[in-house]
Amino acid sequence: MQMMIKKAVSVAEMSRMIGLSRARFYQLIREGIFPQPIYDVQSRRPFYNEEMQAVCLEARKRNCGVNGKPILFYAPRHPLSARPIKKPKPNNQYADLLDGLRALGLEVTAAQVEPVVKELFPNGFQDLAEVIRAVFLRLKRRNTTDKVGR
Repeated sequence: MQMMIKKAVSVAEMSRMIGLSRARFYQLIREGIFPQPIYDVQSRRPFYNEEMQAVCLEARKRNCGVNGKPILFYAPRHPLSARPIKKPKPNNQYADLLDGLRALGLEVTAAQVEPVVKELFPNGFQDLAEVIRAVFLRLKRRNTTDKVGR
């Protein structure tokens, strides 16, 4: 696997090139495993030039820091293991409605939504967007009137 070396890269990009998080990369810089970055005089941004990139890549490849200290790295993660695990959707007739209400910032359960839907749409409904809007407004009104007397 040949890594393309650019004229200059940021610290974040350098850490990605060697397969480490930015926090771990900074930790290893402090320990002397990787060289300190160069700072641009005008922007004051840290960066690695071509030679320093090659040094960092070689240190990673050889498991030996620029200070001569051996370092062990974890194997790179498999791309599939980094995917977030999706929660299964609740298996009920109001799952899409609940998702829509939650997207609007309303934390409700099917037990709270069901009586409102039956009241507003006794004959059923076709347009989910219309139902989300109506149920949202009804629940918001109900919540604000509950708090008035407190």
